[in-house]
Amino acid sequence: MQYQEAKEKFISTWGSLGSLWGINKAMAQIQALLFVSTKPLATEEIMEALKISRGNTSMNVRQLIDWGIVTKELVPGERREYFSTEKDVQELARIIAKERSRREIKPVIKTLEEISSIEDDGSEKTQELIKQTKALHDLAETADSMLEKIVHQKQNWLTKSLLKMFT
Repeated sequence: MQYQEAKEKFISTWGSLGSLWGINKAMAQIQALLFVSTKPLATEEIMEALKISRGNTSMNVRQLIDWGIVTKELVPGERREYFSTEKDVQELARIIAKERSRREIKPVIKTLEEISSIEDDGSEKTQELIKQTKALHDLAETADSMLEKIVHQKQNWLTKSLLKMFT
């Protein structure tokens, strides 16, 4: 397999995996392209490489910036905007975990807390709803707390965390 074929296969595969970390295929492909690029890329370069529209590129780059995965780069003498991504895979995973907690887990915890705090009218169905949503709330809060500890580990956090789990 030659470079171009391998690069395209990586971008395609990473794009398919995007849904696992909460983003769409085009977002993941843009991030993958930036990840293997040796220099920051302009919107036009991203569009050409991935064969996607300007609107699709702009919208997805903005979302990647919102996630904290992609940053704008200044290129001296250039008026166009250039973009790059985090190159450290463990730092990238840490950023994604932090953002998924903020976007997904914390809202669920809030909702479960609200539901499990309803007034207990003494009926069996109300008590069951309170009991089960409280149990889910506690589990989600514990999972989020563990994720929070992992996210705050800076250096080689994934390896350290896994080793602690298995020792």
